Amino acid sequence: MTTAFGYFLSCEEFTPAQLVEQAELAERAGFTRLAISDHFHPWNDAQGSSPFVWGVIGALSQVTRLPVTTLVTCPTVRLHPAVTAQAAATADVQLAGGLRLGVGTGEALNEHVLGDRWPPFDVRTEMLEEAVSVMRELFTGSLVSHRGTHYTVENARLYTPPKEGRLPVYVSAFGPKAAEAAAEYADGLVTMSPDTELIGRYRAAGGNGPVIGGVKVCWSTDRERAVKTVHRLWPSELLPGELAQVLPTPRHFEQATELVTEEMVAKAVTCGDDPQEHLDRLRGYVDAGFDEVYVGQIGPDQEGFFDFYREHVLPRTA
Repeated sequence: MTTAFGYFLSCEEFTPAQLVEQAELAERAGFTRLAISDHFHPWNDAQGSSPFVWGVIGALSQVTRLPVTTLVTCPTVRLHPAVTAQAAATADVQLAGGLRLGVGTGEALNEHVLGDRWPPFDVRTEMLEEAVSVMRELFTGSLVSHRGTHYTVENARLYTPPKEGRLPVYVSAFGPKAAEAAAEYADGLVTMSPDTELIGRYRAAGGNGPVIGGVKVCWSTDRERAVKTVHRLWPSELLPGELAQVLPTPRHFEQATELVTEEMVAKAVTCGDDPQEHLDRLRGYVDAGFDEVYVGQIGPDQEGFFDFYREHVLPRTA
């Protein structure tokens, strides 16, 4: 198995113009694909951005030939699955068949903004499975009417369907039950940590699609500065359990991450300019059985990161 390496575009941290520029730099550096986050809010005010992902993907289609995967979109609360299907289908046409739709059950941070009740996890997983079914029907370009437990669609047809009449749908899972469910109805598994047991459960349950993950790093010639950058911008990466799914506002995340120290960041996140440390972090995903890994650079020094990965890291992952 050969692991493919892509670049992770963080909508929470960068403007649309910056994301487009990063996509161009990623392709030149040798990354073979792109992933992009889908948020209404950033995790904290320091990140400071959150553009509408479908508009950004449209812009990406004009500057890069790389395939794009959403990591991840929530098609269940803030956007109805029929609307998500239309957005994804249009993006796929713009990308000449290059969209991969990564979906998940979402976070209260993004999905509560219309005042809807934030359901418990079991209900959210039911909603996601039904949403995927609805979207798949619509992707065919056929006339669709659906009355289910959570969604109603009436006389809906996508007149601009995906290029191939379908889209790969990858489902995010962070626990064994979710991984087994993904094996039943998804085209691939998304999980962010190199958890061999979770991947094993997915495979044992019949999942034969790609396993996709992401990792954030902070390249800098000054490791101490890199640690401080991560601590300022992405301390939420170190929050345990289900906090990321249930806290409703950036301010709540800022309160929770007061417990995260720079020492914790230094131990958990790859920082600095030692190529071996970056390679070791990626090797953990390769050894765990990931098919695609997306690397995101934290902070403003994007050009330095891409030069570093082009010269010192990507050539040694082959």
